[in-house]
Amino acid sequence: MTILDDLKLQYKLGGITHRLIYWNVGCFLISLVFFYQFSAGNFNFPNWIALHTAAPDFLIFPWTFLTYAFFHDGFWHLLFNMVILNFASSLFLTFFTQKQLLGLYVLGAIFAGIIFVGAYFFLNLTASIVGASAAIMAVLVAITSYQPLLGVQLLVFGKVKLWQLTAVVLIIDLMQFRLDNTGGHLSHLAGAFFGWLFIQLLQNGTDLSKIVTAVLAFFANPFQRSSAAPFKKVHKNYTQTVKQKPISRIVTKDKTQQQIDEILDKISQSGYDSLSKEEKEFLFKTGK
Repeated sequence: MTILDDLKLQYKLGGITHRLIYWNVGCFLISLVFFYQFSAGNFNFPNWIALHTAAPDFLIFPWTFLTYAFFHDGFWHLLFNMVILNFASSLFLTFFTQKQLLGLYVLGAIFAGIIFVGAYFFLNLTASIVGASAAIMAVLVAITSYQPLLGVQLLVFGKVKLWQLTAVVLIIDLMQFRLDNTGGHLSHLAGAFFGWLFIQLLQNGTDLSKIVTAVLAFFANPFQRSSAAPFKKVHKNYTQTVKQKPISRIVTKDKTQQQIDEILDKISQSGYDSLSKEEKEFLFKTGK
């Protein structure tokens, strides 16, 4: 089993957090190949990927309100964001679902992008942004709004309350607001506000993540239509009695399925890394 096969299996078995990280890392590798200027030592993202505040760009390429949240302008930018994403998502998924996490990430990015473009367009300024920070801030503030007193263990500072950690992150953003990357910090704060709004609406019975779920379901099955079963007229024969065989209530599993279930139970209890090489190869072969 190769490293590539191992990564494919982790992607298949992992949740939405793993997939978001894979997508961000994959986009970063793509940008290294196509958008990195080695002579200048920086990235030059085209206007159909980065979110630009110039009216022709964001009107012609409306998908950039989302694509900007999967590209990063440096390795440390990517690494920091993925660490925070993994941390915030693990806490979020303790109380909410995978679909809600994906919906929050996507809608948080779009909302922050709209605020960024709207503010700069109103001020007649031109800039562009990339990075998942706004979407990640939405996840972090959402779980903080829901469980502010949740204790988290930090490597250096020990155990602190979740609201204290989030407050420090927000204060740092506010302090840097006028120094550099004003548009980036503006989008971070917009993402944070959306995370708070998401939880408030959810507690009142409105789940905004269903918007993303519905859109994905539509594009996954664009031509699927639910058709009602045609009416059938049934003639009952009262003179003839048919002796039916008793229906067995015993369900038997084949050996392969039983082995798959045992491996999946092991993953849920101890994680993917606890599998042996033979178990990983077995899963990969049966998953094809």
